[in-house]
Amino acid sequence: MHKRRYGQLRRRAPRALIPPIRPNADPRLGPVFASIGVPDQRPFQPDPFQLKAVAAIERADCLVTAPTGSGKTWIAERAIAKLLHDGKRSWYASPLKALSNSKYGEFARVFGAQNVGILTGDRKENADAPIVVGTTEILRNQLYDAMYAGQDLPVGLVVLDEAHFLGDRDRGVVWEEVMIYLPRRIPLLMLSATIGNADQIAKWLSSIRQKDCVVVEEAKRPVDLSLLFLHPSGTLCPLLSPDRPERRPGIDRRVKAYVQSKNPPMLARPRELPPFGEILRVLRTYHLLPAIFFLKSRSECDRALSLCEARDSRENARLSRRIGELIAAHPYIADHPQLAYLAHRGVGAHHAGQLALWKLALEALMTEGLLDAIFATSTVAAGVNFPARTVVFVNSDRFDGHGFVPLTPTEFHQMVGRAGRRGMDRVGFAVVVPGTYMDIPAIARLATSPPSDVLSQIKLSFSMVLNLLLSHTPREVEGLFERSLGARVQAQERTTRALVGELRRYLDFLRETGYVTPDGRLTDAGRWASQLRVDQPLVIAEGLRLGILPRSHPALLAALVAAFAHERGAEDEVDERMLTRDLERAFITVKRGLGPYMRRLAHWEFGVRPLSLRGAAAVHAWARGWSWDQVVSRSGMTEGDLAMLVARTADNLRHIRTLTSVFPQAASSAGQAVELIMREPVVEVD
Repeated sequence: MHKRRYGQLRRRAPRALIPPIRPNADPRLGPVFASIGVPDQRPFQPDPFQLKAVAAIERADCLVTAPTGSGKTWIAERAIAKLLHDGKRSWYASPLKALSNSKYGEFARVFGAQNVGILTGDRKENADAPIVVGTTEILRNQLYDAMYAGQDLPVGLVVLDEAHFLGDRDRGVVWEEVMIYLPRRIPLLMLSATIGNADQIAKWLSSIRQKDCVVVEEAKRPVDLSLLFLHPSGTLCPLLSPDRPERRPGIDRRVKAYVQSKNPPMLARPRELPPFGEILRVLRTYHLLPAIFFLKSRSECDRALSLCEARDSRENARLSRRIGELIAAHPYIADHPQLAYLAHRGVGAHHAGQLALWKLALEALMTEGLLDAIFATSTVAAGVNFPARTVVFVNSDRFDGHGFVPLTPTEFHQMVGRAGRRGMDRVGFAVVVPGTYMDIPAIARLATSPPSDVLSQIKLSFSMVLNLLLSHTPREVEGLFERSLGARVQAQERTTRALVGELRRYLDFLRETGYVTPDGRLTDAGRWASQLRVDQPLVIAEGLRLGILPRSHPALLAALVAAFAHERGAEDEVDERMLTRDLERAFITVKRGLGPYMRRLAHWEFGVRPLSLRGAAAVHAWARGWSWDQVVSRSGMTEGDLAMLVARTADNLRHIRTLTSVFPQAASSAGQAVELIMREPVVEVD
């Protein structure tokens, strides 16, 4: 249905009229436009749902579901403050390093820098502080270590931010593991965007943790939302029409006429971007800036900048001064190719292809109200905090890392959660722009749909199996799987049987390759391999066992680890200037030496990522001291992708660095390699 409708739009679009855009508005929008402005400043008063959650976490677990920007962090702060007063520790886990960095800075200001530490892989500061902020993966790893040592995690509270990541296709398993492994005595506070099956999740948690889990729900947005449609002529009108109270509102009559037209006017020809400069002019006319535009790809975000118009120089005076301050702190920003768009047009592109330093600068400028617009992929809706007065939808689908899929109600509501700045706006706006990949009725349905259910994403990996076998027998591991959300609530016995069947397949392979004994215990190799908590632990472990990974050459070790870590596969068109004889020899040695083992993994139908010479060459050049611009240019990677590869490589190296008692030389080289590659502009900063 989704793809068929898009196909119809594509066929008729070439004949469509592209009218001139003249700012205009439906008279019915007069009252809502008149309400635009800054709300009266009042002393902070916690909302009832916040007080209810603070009271609940003192006696039980608590799952808080509330719209973005409604004040969920305040609940965590109050709970953490009480534990700090009582001399107890707290762990605050978030899904993203950038969000962890943001929370670390925020908590340091609230509680004092001496009381807050951070653990993200890239950063390890004040790790023994009474308040630790970090990624959920780090918390999961600490639970593995505690189970192995037969110890309790030394904290009095765990906060899981963005708890709806439990349903994330790729990383949800980590959230579920934390919930299953966390000792019952430690209260669990979960903060989430609105989710459809909160009661179901709470009932599951109560059953596996043998304690109450209180659900605290808040449906009201902190800032009212108005949904608009931008007609290609430049006229703004309501997206939804008022309807009888007992029914959900449908599409407004003017929008319905547009949708049902045989040959509706369009904003742009097929495969062309809309005229964003003119759209910004419409939004500026009705005081709807600043805005976040959600686009479907990085390249569209970058191309959109050139379609915007220069601002009045007086508007740019404050912006220029602030950019100067950011450049003084981080000189790299001065050479960014999009700096001119930022400085003269007040717009920026925010996506995974950008470096963290650049994205942090954009977030700061947007938060301070100095930009007109940011063009972003949908991932900006999760894990960052720079709301705008308006969000603009150009597509009704998003790229989920595997392909384009329709937006879910939860994703849509998280995106519109960025519309309206608490304390700065009385009302926020979401504007729907027609186009080739915009299903207008679908967006209207999303606007009035209940939030999506969160479903279990638990799945096995070699790292999980090895770490669970550190402290559990195979039968006890099966018992853990029987406690999963999928097994207990969603698919019942079928999920358990599937997980147990998979576990036995993993165990058979580990026995055959010498990591597990016939009776299901870890061998010596299995025990040290369990410390390689990375995507391909057995491949790296085999490289160490066989002695084919460089042990005394930090730059070469970084390069070969990058060959495993590069997610883009083996696209091996490499600029020859990046290759050295040492790298080519080492790469061939590893590829030949590990070839039989990787074919064995493939034969058993375990996923195997091909070695990437391109990734190896890029990281090797960076480790040898090439400039960042040189590596970006000659590797053919975007800055964001290269930075991500360097960060993933460093994370893998840190795990090798822990193997000092087994491979002391390799461990030492791994530590040196991390120092070589983790330098500005890769490192994330406050």
